[in-house]
This record gives sequence, structure tokens and C-alpha cells, in this order.
Amino acid sequence: MSASRTERLLNLLLALLNTKVGLSRAVLREKVYRGAADNDAAFGRMFERDKVDLKQFGFEIETLMDTGFGNDDPASTRYRIGKDSNRLPDVHLTPAEGTVLLLAAQLWERAALGKAAADAVRKLHAAGGFSEAELPAGVQPRIKPAGQAFDDVVAAMHGRHPIRFGYLAGSTNREETRDVEPWGLGSRFGQWYLVGFDLGRGAKRFYRLSRMTTAVTVLTNRSFDPPAGFDARAELDSLRELPLRTATLDVKPGRVLALRHRATAVTEGAGIGRDLLSVPFRDPEQFAEELASYGPHVAVREPADLRTAVVRRLEAAAAFNAAPPVPVSFPDAAPATRARKRTSEDQLARMLQLVPFLVHHQGLHIQEVADHFGITRKALIDDLKILICSGLPEGYPDDLLDIQWENDHVYITEHLDLSRPVRFSEEEAAALLTGLAMLGDLPALAGLPDGDAGSALESVTIKLAGAAGDAARLAGSVAGASVAPQQSQAFAAISQALRDGSQLRLRYLSPQRDEVSERDVDPLRLFSMDNTWYFEAYCHSKSGIRNFRLDRIESLEPNGRPVSMASTPETDVPARLFTPGDDDAVVVLQLTRQGAGLADDYYAERTAPMPDGGLLAEVRFGSTDWLPMLVAQHGGSARIIDPLQLRDEAQAWLLAALRQYSGPSSVQSREAG
Repeated sequence: MSASRTERLLNLLLALLNTKVGLSRAVLREKVYRGAADNDAAFGRMFERDKVDLKQFGFEIETLMDTGFGNDDPASTRYRIGKDSNRLPDVHLTPAEGTVLLLAAQLWERAALGKAAADAVRKLHAAGGFSEAELPAGVQPRIKPAGQAFDDVVAAMHGRHPIRFGYLAGSTNREETRDVEPWGLGSRFGQWYLVGFDLGRGAKRFYRLSRMTTAVTVLTNRSFDPPAGFDARAELDSLRELPLRTATLDVKPGRVLALRHRATAVTEGAGIGRDLLSVPFRDPEQFAEELASYGPHVAVREPADLRTAVVRRLEAAAAFNAAPPVPVSFPDAAPATRARKRTSEDQLARMLQLVPFLVHHQGLHIQEVADHFGITRKALIDDLKILICSGLPEGYPDDLLDIQWENDHVYITEHLDLSRPVRFSEEEAAALLTGLAMLGDLPALAGLPDGDAGSALESVTIKLAGAAGDAARLAGSVAGASVAPQQSQAFAAISQALRDGSQLRLRYLSPQRDEVSERDVDPLRLFSMDNTWYFEAYCHSKSGIRNFRLDRIESLEPNGRPVSMASTPETDVPARLFTPGDDDAVVVLQLTRQGAGLADDYYAERTAPMPDGGLLAEVRFGSTDWLPMLVAQHGGSARIIDPLQLRDEAQAWLLAALRQYSGPSSVQSREAG
């Protein structure tokens, strides 16, 4: 959709909103389309397409017929849109409710629902619903849906289209193609699941998104209706966690402290220069990802399916890392971004938020308005130039949108009934309502303003569900897990230290360094990635800001000293897992389509697309010692391109890990003997 088409759609919307009796096709062609169509047939096709586009924004066009004329007489047919058509109802939030809402909205990291949540919040701002809310200091929960597959499935659920994808079947361990009606998505046991109707098997099935082996294809030529009253949360509650099993592992003496801490039994010297560990686990694929990352330091004796899963990852990683190099080129020197390309549809949607926002926020500086919508000053001025040329068919001065931005402050004096934003879309309603449901058990809510956070959570949920109306349907199809921390004692101690401004002393396990260290830190804030919680702190032993996982803290207590105020939290929202430094090593990774999300996880500075849907990513790492672990963990989804020495070191490390399973001293040989 070109900019001129954006302007035409906006003019068509204004014309149909501002007529009581309706406008005929002849009037619309003459006044709105102004020669855009060469003949009646071309105009008819264009008008029908435009009606479909407006319907996508939620505007239903009424068709009116004059009494006594036939229904097929186009000359007597008139069109209009009701003034309250698809308008967001008034929603007024208290500061406490606004804070809870912002927490829910910023849960979704980088996924399609993240953009939808931001758009929904902007609509509430545009409607004047709230403006005083702020995120609570020190607490930033967030979730990370399962990559591109999550976005593709949400889009298919919204459009009610089946999907096709490759899948590694758990029963056969073979890749199979599945055609599925996607009914819902949800998180359970640390994994994201799709619930849907398998068209090939004629039955409801559950699919783990991490087992999808290909990109998701949306079958737009087919459609379906989900079951009435479908509730993804209830469906996922029927899933049973995998039974607890025990892995028998050979581990190098003194190494892999993370496994030793979880082991139920340790027999030193039981293998050839190895210790024997018994470690409980449930999911062999999930555990194999961790075990592969330990490379030659760990070998699996049993069970066989766990050993096979580890070897498969190591072989895939070694094969990918040894593949012929690809040319490295980053034609775009701008910072990397994986956001989808903006379109004219985005521009029109933004304009429908921009006009009511300006009505309720008169006189803002033009840069402040641009920042609020996440666009450049130039893009905002381009929007304003289209708006001031848009209006009613007559085209008189009073029939145009009237916006001025002299002296860099923006005012609007004529809005032509665009003073309220459109209703929430299904994705926007799902993002907010699902996010609110996930906050229910979060202890940090107790620190929100106005006291009773539980009451604020309940009341804002009721208000938003009412405002969403029918669009809340998709919210029942997305069920996230609670973001409440499992390490409640550590969470409470850190929260108290944040409030008191006191230092903490902790013993901390670092799997990358395979060591336990003692630190004195100034706590700065708590944040999460799914249900894994971290706290950002100024570490006095490292003289810099570091992030610590709560589940790797062995002990934690105040040291009796106040924080030194040596640093303050970074302004990034949400917080970053990795903080760049001047001494970082620059590494170029090649990522497959399945591993492309790592570019976002590690804040790639530059990316370049690959023909197969993957990426080249230039990433800064404070230490490269653990990069072989990263390559092994992702089992063929990531490899090192540059520096060559680092790639060779990773390959040697991977081959050493594989020799444990194939050489004379392999696990299998010892078992046979």
C-alpha cells in the first residue's frame, strides 16, 4: 500500500464516518478517489479492496438501500460507518492499575505480542486513559516466546488458518510433516506448546515449539473455526509432567559444579579417571542440551535415549562448524534489528492512534511525540503532512484535519471524529490480558503504589476485558506460565535490599567458569527471562555491573554496609542480560533459521540475512572461553565464522566430546567390558 493509498484510505474513512445518510459510489468516486480509477469496473475493484482493508482495522461499512429500489441497483446504494464503530471505550486507570498494566505489557520480549502490547498501551495513552503510571523501580519481569514459530502461530490463530511444519516426533525420533489447525499456545514445564487439531491424524494433539524442525507455513487458502469456548490454559493443565528419571554420567574430577550440585549420588574415581554422578531429569531433549554444552567434561552412560540426544547435538554442531566458510559481509552499517519492515498499513494504524493522542496531549514537543510512537522525527512529519491533507470529500478548510507544529510543538484543532483510537485488536487484547494473568503470583506486586496490588490487578483485568469485547477471544488461546520466582527467599532478600539500599554478600556458581565465588554487590534491579530470575548489581570484586541468576546463588545475606552508589541501573527496559565493554571480543556467528533468535539474545551489533533464512551476526563477548559451550548447546543452529582460531578451538572441543562416545575408552566400550 503506497503513501497515496494510505491517504486515500484515510479520506475514505473520514468520509464514511462523517455522513449520516451515507455516500453513493458516484460521490465517493468523484470526491474521494478523484480519478484514481479509469473506469467504473476499476473503481469497483479498488473500492472493494479498500473496504476489506478498513475492515482489517475493525471498521464495518454499512450498506444502505433506498426504499423501493432493488438490492442490486448500485445507483441507490449508499455507504457509511457509524461514529462509534470500533472505537475504544473509555478506560480510566488509577496509577496502581497503570503500573500493573505496564508490567504486563513489557512482559513480551521481541515477539509479535510485544509489538501488540506496545500498540495497546499507546491506544490507552491516546484515549487519555492514563499518563501517570511508571514501572516499579527494580522489578522487570519478561517472557521470551519460542522464536519466529511463536509469531507465525499467533498470526495463523488470528486469521484462523491451518499451518504446516516439520516436527521431531518424540515417539519415533523422526522428522515428520504436520498439518495442524492451531487452537492455542501456552507455556508449561519451561516449554512452549501448541494445542491444535492434527489434520492428518484427525485428533487433537500437543506440539512442543522447540521440536519444530522447519519454519511454520501458514496455509492461507484454508480456514477453520476453533472449538467454542476454547481455553488454552485449561487444555495445558491436562498435560502431565514427564516422569522423573536418573542419568548416569561420567564427569571429569572437580569439573561441572552445576551438575554436582544436583547429583543424588557421586562416586569418585568410578570411571577411568572420572567420577560417576547420578543426576535426576525429566525431559531427555532438554537435559541433552545442557549436557552437550559441557562437551568433553561429561559423557552419558545411560539412559540410551539421553546419550543419543547428546551425540546428535554434538555431531550436528561439529558438522555445521566444519562446513565450508561463507563470505562475511554486513552491507548495512546500522545497528542490527530483527523487527519486521514497516509498511503503509503500519503508518495508517499509527495515524489512527496519533490523532487522538494529539487531541489529549496538546502542545507536546514534536520529538517527544516521535519518541512516544517509536519513530523518527522525519517519519512523524511525513505522517503529519498526510494528515493535514486529509479530510471530508467537500475539501473546504473546515473539512480538513487541522494540525500545526510551528515552534516544534504540535497542536490539533480539528479531528473530524478521530478523537478516539480504534478498539484493541485480538493480538493487543491477548498480549495485555495474558500478561496480566501471568503476573498473578508475582511477589513484587506487593510493592506497587496504592497498597492492594491484588485489587489493582483484578480491577485492571476487568476493565481491559470489557474494553476488548469480542477481541478478547484470542486471549483465551494464549496461556503463559506464571512468572513468579521459584527462589522466593532470594527474591525477597534482594527486594528488601533494594528498598533498604543495602549491600549483599553472595556465593555464586558460574557454570561458564565452573567455579563458585564470593561477591559483595550493590543490588540495582530484579528482572526475569520467562521464569528464570536475575538481579543486576554492581559487583565490587569486578568493579562493574554484572547479572546474577537467582537459581545459581548458593547463599545470600546483607553484609551490613549501605550501597556505595558506584553505579545506577542501566536505562534499558527490559534489562539486558549482557553489558558490552571496551575489552569485548568481536565474533561473527552464522545462525540457521532455527537459531536466528540468538542474534537478539546476545544483542548482535550487526546482522546480514542468509539465503536459507538464517543470519550472519556480529556479536561482542566479554569472554570467548565458553563459546564452544554455546555452539554445542545449540546443536547445529550456530557456528563460529570469525575469528578462525576460535572456530578451530571450538571444533577441537566438539571432536574431543564426540570421541568419548566412539573411541576405545568410550562409555559403550566400558559398559561392554
